[in-house]
Amino acid sequence: EIKEPLVAFCTVSVLSLSSAGESKARSCSEVRQAYKAKGFSLLNVPLQEISGEHLRVCPQGYTCCTSEMEEKLNQQSKLEFENMVEESSRHMRTTFISRHKKFDEFFLDLLDNSEKSLNSMFTRTYGKLYMQNSEVFQDLFTELKRYYTGGNVNLEEMLNDFWSRLLERMFQLLNSQYHFTDDYLECIGKIADVLKPFGDAPRRLKIQVTKAFIAARTFVQGLMVGREVANRVAKVNVAPACVRALTKMLYCPYCRGMAGLKPCHNYCHNVMRGCLANQADLDSEWNLFIDAMLLVANRLEGPDNIEAVIDPVDIKISEAIITMQENSMQVSAKVFQECGQPKPSGLSRSTRGIDMLNSRFRPYTPEQRPTSAAGTSLERLRVVWRTMQQSVSLPSILLCLVNTVILFCFRYFPEVVKEGLTNQINNPEVDVDITRPDTLIRQQIMALRVMTNKLKNAYNGNDIYFQDSSKKEKTKM
Repeated sequence: EIKEPLVAFCTVSVLSLSSAGESKARSCSEVRQAYKAKGFSLLNVPLQEISGEHLRVCPQGYTCCTSEMEEKLNQQSKLEFENMVEESSRHMRTTFISRHKKFDEFFLDLLDNSEKSLNSMFTRTYGKLYMQNSEVFQDLFTELKRYYTGGNVNLEEMLNDFWSRLLERMFQLLNSQYHFTDDYLECIGKIADVLKPFGDAPRRLKIQVTKAFIAARTFVQGLMVGREVANRVAKVNVAPACVRALTKMLYCPYCRGMAGLKPCHNYCHNVMRGCLANQADLDSEWNLFIDAMLLVANRLEGPDNIEAVIDPVDIKISEAIITMQENSMQVSAKVFQECGQPKPSGLSRSTRGIDMLNSRFRPYTPEQRPTSAAGTSLERLRVVWRTMQQSVSLPSILLCLVNTVILFCFRYFPEVVKEGLTNQINNPEVDVDITRPDTLIRQQIMALRVMTNKLKNAYNGNDIYFQDSSKKEKTKM
């Protein structure tokens, strides 16, 4: 929420405060006190009003400001405005950082636990036979992690490769009395789709894993983009015309001896909308981006939620292995028919290996499954998007909110202009060049637009290309 930071920026009013013919100089004691409270020296600050012909921003009637004071107040206006914009978006920026961290921990914990569970149960079930071939499964989880962290991995090809390697290993173990050349194993891989040695498990797992991982990777990338956009927009580029308008609104009343004067709402709105004309153009793209993020979040939480997909990966792979074991004779016969009769290896068929493969898989009960110290639960993930729905959005920093009672305010006749760059052509307070949009802001609008498109694709289950950021993250660490 935006609270105190903006209050200080609405502390003065329209400057038709005294007539030019005012003859008696008033005391500057209130101004001196307020000026000192800002941390400035009182050296050379007038005790009474002086003639103001030297002023460049404020009205040139009787004044309590010297040229040096006006310049300092001008700089102070710019500094306070920059701080206000940065402070008003602080909560949003920290929200994106913390949500990214929470989601990352959740997802990587989920993957780690799934891998530990598979390794533990396969070791318990298949013993040495599994340990001799464990790299096939380790590589699967390594590639899944690399995909999630932004690596250039084709999920479909990677999963196909996993099943091909598993088929090669199992086929050789089930037919250890034969010698298989590389060409022969390649032939087996080519007819795998026809053989369907693992039943329908590879197809079902591919659909589920692909949807879940595409959504997860895109969601975490979206959190990173949101954070970067918020960080960059927080560093506002304050144009000279904006500084001038801010000084008039904030500190010219100081020069007229009325340091405690409050502004009219509409006056403050026009100044803020002129100063933040470019930022306001982020509004629509930001809202579309948040909507797309929540859409993907709902996908992650839906029927094919990531926990339901990743947690039982070990069981699904084991079921596929059992299917091949049960159909090993038919599978071998089809392979020999398509690829030819292999040469004998000179070794007898390993009954021990067959017995171990035929061991029934014994999955953990929910209570036995390994968990991390932090606890892997979808409930942790739900916190991410629940709080996102309550997060401060960028347009909120574009409003001039006054939370104090305005005790004194002259009438303000100009209309309040609408937000956005093109609408500032008739801004009565800030001279805005609408033909020169801020390059940085336009870049952020484009970044949001691209990310929103990727999120929509991810929601529909379409894989999208990201620059390989896994190496980048490693170099940072």
